[in-house]
Amino acid sequence: MRSRPVVTIDGPSGAGKTTVSKRLAEAAGMVRVDTGAMYRAVALAARRAGVPWDDPVRLGRVARELDLSIRTVAGVPRVFLSGEDVSEAIRTPEISMGASAVSVHGPVREALVAKQREMAREGGVVLEGRDTGTIVFPDAEAKFFLDAAAAVRALRRYREISPPGAQPFEEVLRDVLRRDVRDSTREHSPLRVADGAVYIDTTTMTVDEVVGEMIRRLPGVPR
Repeated sequence: MRSRPVVTIDGPSGAGKTTVSKRLAEAAGMVRVDTGAMYRAVALAARRAGVPWDDPVRLGRVARELDLSIRTVAGVPRVFLSGEDVSEAIRTPEISMGASAVSVHGPVREALVAKQREMAREGGVVLEGRDTGTIVFPDAEAKFFLDAAAAVRALRRYREISPPGAQPFEEVLRDVLRRDVRDSTREHSPLRVADGAVYIDTTTMTVDEVVGEMIRRLPGVPR
């Protein structure tokens, strides 16, 4: 029996999971685990090691041996791979697609799911990703699924790209749609709404509205 709840937030690319999970964890006094960053780190580590993104056996080894840590620096969560800050390197369009590519492989998912469960086993954690409520913690005390219209999600991604305009909006939209198909049709842990999850369409909602709706549904958290 966990003393504090586990909260899962799943959804497609650009639905607002990262922003919302940060705000929710801060408001509820919980720890945030960005599972997507872990898959991005595997994609980056594999690329640097010359391991193809379609080689499940070698990718599984990369995932199991991943030296990954997430630390707060000057109040901002940063991702470190073998001691190197790769927070920006894992957010490029190429690595974003790489994360989706490596995530279809069972050995990768098995390795990272084990790490995620260990990180959150005591509760008091907000996990965001694509299978946190379906596979990682199907018994989570609170489960959410964020979604939004594809064009809106692509626009959010487009605005995050640095430098601005480095990737045309139309290309970003195509990437979002391709990733939607890949994530929802993969053999292992496909993206879907978890049983008992609260579905929230963020298309026309502000971050404050989304976080407020989620806080109202959290067990054991002061309002």
